[in-house]
Amino acid sequence: MTEQPSTLCAKLLGETAAISWLELQPFFARGALLLVDGRQDLIAVAEALAQNEQHKVAAWLAEGVLSKAQDTHAEDLLTRNPALWAVVVAPWVLAQERHEPSLAH
Repeated sequence: MTEQPSTLCAKLLGETAAISWLELQPFFARGALLLVDGRQDLIAVAEALAQNEQHKVAAWLAEGVLSKAQDTHAEDLLTRNPALWAVVVAPWVLAQERHEPSLAH
């Protein structure tokens, strides 16, 4: 992509949406689903992928922060059916579990 980072970030934010595992299953079946660890910023990962920042992506893959969805992930997500966020960075769909902020007193 040749967009400026701030423009790209805004575009990705606008294209990020809540999604169910049922809706993600076709992308998993095609091998096009990447999972982003909940401690990582989904948009930052999507932006790095879109900008072809190979060093960042490789590091995240090595650390397990970013991973290609496997059968074990699919079984877990099917069983738990958590709330998910997703964004497309063609040819990939990136998904992350939504974590509601805790209301600690």
